[in-house]
Amino acid sequence: MTVRSRAPRLAAVVLMAGALLAGCQSAQDVGPSDPTTSAPSAAATGTTSGRPTSSAAPSAAAAPGTALAALRRLPVKGRAPKTGYSREQFGPAWKDVDRNGCDTRNDVLRRDLRPYVLKAGTHGCLVLRGTLKDPYTARTIAFVRGVGTSSDVQIDHVVALSDAWQKGAGRWTDAKREAIANDPLNLLAVDGPTNASKGDGDAATWLPPSKPYRCSYVARQVAVKRAYGLWVTAAERDAIARVLATCPGQKLPTRVG
Repeated sequence: MTVRSRAPRLAAVVLMAGALLAGCQSAQDVGPSDPTTSAPSAAATGTTSGRPTSSAAPSAAAAPGTALAALRRLPVKGRAPKTGYSREQFGPAWKDVDRNGCDTRNDVLRRDLRPYVLKAGTHGCLVLRGTLKDPYTARTIAFVRGVGTSSDVQIDHVVALSDAWQKGAGRWTDAKREAIANDPLNLLAVDGPTNASKGDGDAATWLPPSKPYRCSYVARQVAVKRAYGLWVTAAERDAIARVLATCPGQKLPTRVG
C-alpha cells in the first residue's frame, strides 16, 4: 500500500520537473541572448555605438580661397520677376567706363585674342582681326571685323545681365548696374553662336560645351556674384556644386584687366 501510494506522487513530481525544464529551454530559445532574435545590428539600423550614421560620406571642407568655399557663402533665394528688365538698365553697351579711350568690347578683344591686328589711327583701340581660342567650345576662331563676320566672336556676360536683374540687380543703382555690365571679370570673348545658345541662362540651365572649361566658368560666375552681392537659386547652387565637386581646389578668380 505504501509503495502504491508514493508512485503517483513520484510520477507527478517527475512530470512537473520536466515541464519546468521545457519552459526554461523555451525561454532561452527566444530570449535576447539569441542573435537571431535580438535587436537589429548597428549595420541594419544605421547606428554605431548608439549614434545615427549616414550612408553618404560627409562633404569635404572647402579650402579658403576656392570657388567652392565662396559658393557656400552666397545667399540662396528664388528668382525675382524679370519685370522692368532691359539692356538699357545697365547703361550704354560697351561704354568706355575705365576712360582709357577704348570701348569695353575692344578692350576685351585685345585681352582675349592672340594675336590681333589694330586699325591704324584708333589710338590702339579698334581690333580689325585676330585669333580666339574659344573657351566655350575649345575651337580656334578667326575673327575679322565686318558686317557679316564681327558676330562670329561675341563678348559674353558670364553672369547674364537678365540673370543678374532677377537675382538682386533690379534694386541696384544705375552706376552699379553699369559696373557689372563692363567689368572685365564678367566678360569673355567667345564663339558667337554658342553665346547665343546660352541666352540668359544660369548654371542650372546652361554650361559650356567644353567640359574642361566648366570649372573655370562656374568659378567665374561665383566670383562675380560674390563681388556684386547677387544671390543664386537652389538649382543653380546645386549645379555649380556638382561641377566644382570635380575640381574642389578651383581657385576663385580675382578681378582681371
